[in-house]
Amino acid sequence: MSVTTSITLSNLELTRFFFAITSLLISAHFFGYFFHKFKLPKVIGEIFGGFLLGPTVLGHFFPNIHIWLFNAFAEEGKLISIIYWFGLILLMFVSGFEIQKKFSREDKKIIWAVILGATVIPLFAGWIAPYVYDFSPYLGTENNMLALKIVVAVAVAVTSIPVISKIFIDLNVINSNFAKVLLAAATVQDIILWIALAIATGLVSATAMSFLGVMTAVLVTIAFFVLALTLMPKIIKLGNTFKYNLLIKSSVAGYVLFICFLFSALASILNVNIVFGAFLAGIVIGLMPNEKFEKEKSQIKEIGLAFFIPVYFAVVGLKIDLIRHFDLGFFLWFLLFSSAFEMSGTMMAAKIIKKDWLSSFNLGVAMNTRGGPGIVLATVVFDLGIINEKFFVTLVLAAIVTSLAAGYWFKYVLSRGWDLLKVTR
Repeated sequence: MSVTTSITLSNLELTRFFFAITSLLISAHFFGYFFHKFKLPKVIGEIFGGFLLGPTVLGHFFPNIHIWLFNAFAEEGKLISIIYWFGLILLMFVSGFEIQKKFSREDKKIIWAVILGATVIPLFAGWIAPYVYDFSPYLGTENNMLALKIVVAVAVAVTSIPVISKIFIDLNVINSNFAKVLLAAATVQDIILWIALAIATGLVSATAMSFLGVMTAVLVTIAFFVLALTLMPKIIKLGNTFKYNLLIKSSVAGYVLFICFLFSALASILNVNIVFGAFLAGIVIGLMPNEKFEKEKSQIKEIGLAFFIPVYFAVVGLKIDLIRHFDLGFFLWFLLFSSAFEMSGTMMAAKIIKKDWLSSFNLGVAMNTRGGPGIVLATVVFDLGIINEKFFVTLVLAAIVTSLAAGYWFKYVLSRGWDLLKVTR
């Protein structure tokens, strides 16, 4: 007979937990606001806030305080981990239902060119990278090289819709043709890469790396994706009007969250990463009629951005240990390698359809912005044991550097009065 145990905390443990959460929340919001005031991505400020509380700064100069807050407990750590995962799931859920879904007919040619150039070429480069560079020192505890190869391929190609959108909003170009084309291309690319990541995370649960096991993981992931976007919207629309749907009658916001967690639970049962499940749930909610769930989507986003998502990014910063896990040579190599192939692939595709060099370079810089998805990728694969701490730090820092570079570059382009995307007729 099994006995169900629950987390019970003493007064001291509760005190440490609330001090830890309060420290992370205040630091994340303070530096997020500070970075935003200087026209920098808010998410980087939130990570920086957690970084200051981590082993590199607080842990180095005031080790006793750092240990008391974050390392001196076990049960409280589980609670922080739960909040961290709630933040990650809500981040992907919000990203899913805010994703752009309509493509302009006039811009279809450039959209598909950018998708191909920014996805196929970097994915291929990332896939062959482990054959020319030894990645074995960066393997995680699962010691799964196939999963690592997929992760490297995704890491080279990943683009951040939230960060690049925020940059465009700050620069007042979010409604420009350049922004619409770029976000449409990044939307399709995101879906492709999240499918690839879901396959990689599914592989680590396999007991034997047989061809059948690999193909099963691939087919289950693709089947989950197809059914989620074809069958589930119809089921949810039917459920919305179901007479005995007491949940939607009691709380529409609760019903929307139920859909998010249901998709995550189904993904977990199928050995598909729960992050992918939350992302698909967001897309499905976004497919509902425009007037449906708008208020609830805003409420969930507001709560997520107020608490769970900043804490998630602060915990990401908290995990960065530059003293023990920063490999400068590997970081510089990966940053240059991934940026070179992402940008050159995008620029090559843009030039094929006869775009000028500046427009092609602007598209390349934008697609090389890794931001939030690059950080989500790092945290998911690190937590699953696909990569180790050194690779985790490299991926997070690469996301930060490319996001900062994109912000500064587009600010410079606009200050010079140059066109982001020259229209050719």
